[in-house]
This record gives sequence, C-alpha cells and structure tokens, in this order.
Amino acid sequence: MSNHHMLKPANSLGDTSDYRIQAPNVTLNEVPECLKKDCLLFYYPDCEQLARRIVECSDGTVELAEINWKRFADGFPNLFVKDAIRIRNRHVAFLASFHTPGVIFEQISIIYQLPRLFVGSFTLVLPYFPTGTAERVEAEGDVATAFTLARIISNIPLARGGPASVVIFDIHALQERFYFGDQVLPLFESGIPLLRQRLQQLPDASNITIAYPDEGAWKRFHYQFGDYPEVICTKVRDGDKRIVRLKEGTPRGRHVVIVDDLVQSGGTLIECQRLLSTQGAAHVSAYVTHGVFPNESWRRFEGEGGNGATDGFKYFWITDSCPATVTSVTDRAPFEVLSLAAPIAAALQI
Repeated sequence: MSNHHMLKPANSLGDTSDYRIQAPNVTLNEVPECLKKDCLLFYYPDCEQLARRIVECSDGTVELAEINWKRFADGFPNLFVKDAIRIRNRHVAFLASFHTPGVIFEQISIIYQLPRLFVGSFTLVLPYFPTGTAERVEAEGDVATAFTLARIISNIPLARGGPASVVIFDIHALQERFYFGDQVLPLFESGIPLLRQRLQQLPDASNITIAYPDEGAWKRFHYQFGDYPEVICTKVRDGDKRIVRLKEGTPRGRHVVIVDDLVQSGGTLIECQRLLSTQGAAHVSAYVTHGVFPNESWRRFEGEGGNGATDGFKYFWITDSCPATVTSVTDRAPFEVLSLAAPIAAALQI
C-alpha cells in the first residue's frame, strides 16, 4: 500500500477571527474560469514524478514540455529546449531542484534562457530553497549564501509579460522574502495546509497537540495552528551538549505532532520525541516540509512498536520538495509523503 498522499488544501481551515491561521495557499477552485491559463511546464529530470502529479492536479491547465539534458565530454551542460518556437507567447514554468550545488548551474542556464524565448510569462517553481539556513552573518567573514542564491534568482530575465514569478514553499527564515530583488515576484507558499488536512483524517483527530522543537519553529508556525493545543520545547546548553527541554504545554495522553520547516540529521526531532514520550505522550509524530536527510539520515527514524511513543514515531510526514528523499522513504514506515502537486498547480494560475 502506497504511503504517498496527494491532498488539496481545504478552503477553510478552522473557524477563527485570525485570518493568518488559514495559511492561505491559492487553490484552483478559487481561480475564476475566465482567468485560468494554460501553462507549459518544463522540469529538471529528478522532478519528473512531481511534474506529472502537477499535471494530474491541474484540471487540464498544465502540459509537460521537454528539455534534452546532456553533457559534453568535459562535463559541462549540453542543453536543448524542445519546440522552442511553439512556446512563444505561452505561459511557461520550470520546476527546479537545487538539491546539490553541482546541479544548479545547468538549471540556471535553462531558467535564464526560457524567458528569452519570447514566452508570455515565466514562473520558476523551487519548492525547497536550499541555502535558507545560511541567512545571517554572525561573525565578520561569514557568507550568507541565502542572499547569494536569492540574488542569482533575482536576475532571471524579464519575459514579455513582465517579471518572473518564483514559487517557494516554507522558506527557512521569514526575513528571506526581502532578499529578492524587484526584478522577480516571489510567492511564498506553505505545506502546512496539507498537514492540517491530513490531521483531520486521523482517527484521533480530536486528540492532536502541536509541538515545536524550538522557539524559532513556534514563532514561524504557531499562528497556523491557533486552534490546536501546543507544546513548546527549547534547547539549553549543558557543557558542550545541547539538550531539548519542555518549556510549556502538556503532552500527557495526547498524540503530539512536532512541526518544523526542514530536517537534516534529525537529532533535534529525535531528542524532542524522546522528551515527549517521557512526559507521557500517547503518540509522537512529526512533520517537516523539506525532508533533506543528507547521508540517508532518514534511517534514524523508527516507527512505533507496541509501546506507542516510547518506541518511535507514529507518522513522519514530509512533502515531495526533495525528490531523492521521496524515492528513499516511499512505502517505509513511519514516513508518509504529502504531495505539493495541488498547491503548485494552483500557484501556476497566478
């Protein structure tokens, strides 16, 4: 049985007077028929699975287009955009994955070329902004590569219809939206509506508590879960170690879902899970939009056994923003993949 879930964001995510709680991703059914546009979607080969799901969710508004991805003998890209004449005056998008530095140059070459082929408009879909954690300078000499990548993206040429749109999901630091120049139009979307819909489908949906592994995650996401009880953890130093401790909230007897934007080694999430289990949580699950998992660190996460939260995670939800991770964890407990296909298909209508 596949653990890959394709969910469409709900129109309403709870009765609340705070509009922010609704995490307002655009949805296809909110776009008037008279404003819907047909889009040609190019994609990096690693993103083919997600690209095809976007087409399935698009109600016929998205069509796949092809690029020949080859290399010369010296290893540099040998690229060719098929049907370059046919894409003139069309709405064109490119689905990118900057998962390693070595694949960025060839994709930037395509990203810079497509708007110059007389297309009507151009949209870059970059679900995971990979340098987001390098967003500040703490000591003179530090290089904030988040700003570097934002500048590279900000130099996408104008299309006939104007600046390129850039779609990014759950960028790591909220201030990074201001790193982009005026030559592009960034659209910052979120995977949280997909998680909220999945939580509503659980048998114990009424027993969910949201946990944040640190205060940064709480500041980032708490307004999107204003209708859920919450637990806040914090990291404290004990000599050379950083220990996760409970700051506030009551996990006892609850199905606690840890929420963060991304995971790398997973050490903090595992420490948080252990803490919550010792505090009496019935089950512990986790959600991150971006399952980066370098060096197959996803193997550290075990599913629940017969002892509930004591054994491991009941669910670990990620999105398909990192294609290699999706390939590795599909059909492997406790992982489930919530597809970004529907919100991307809707974002292409903006």
